[in-house]
Amino acid sequence: MAGVTASAGTVARRRWMAGRARAPADELAAATRRALPAPPRYRVLRGPETGLAMVRARAGGTGTRFNLGETTVTRCAVQIESGGVGHAYVRGRDGRHAALAALLDALLQDPACRPRLEDAVVAPLAHAQAERRRAAAARAACSRVEFFALVRGEG
Repeated sequence: MAGVTASAGTVARRRWMAGRARAPADELAAATRRALPAPPRYRVLRGPETGLAMVRARAGGTGTRFNLGETTVTRCAVQIESGGVGHAYVRGRDGRHAALAALLDALLQDPACRPRLEDAVVAPLAHAQAERRRAAAARAACSRVEFFALVRGEG
């Protein structure tokens, strides 16, 4: 939708959701245990369900979109006791990962819980993901080949 801008809350929520979905399940669980030694009670609105989602791509990152293939996705929705509802979609079949991500989504929407979870869960996961990207870029840089052309003189 051209011309539509997201609110600051929407942008923050996108960041939280992406970080939780991309984090390995064990890393997410460990960060959550540190932040919430006693997780709050919640009700499952939509239990973890696994299905397929179409992955779309662009040739060269800017070309026409095309269907690349399908990937397995698991979704979940929960409601915490205070009434907040959290949703999560994670790649793969890990229902525990989806449920934990949905619980964190609900808690992060609560202004009383957000600062602690931002510091204890969101920021460390973002830092770990940035480190993984840097390490992958460094591995790829080792195999980078620079091409150049020699111009022959006319003679």
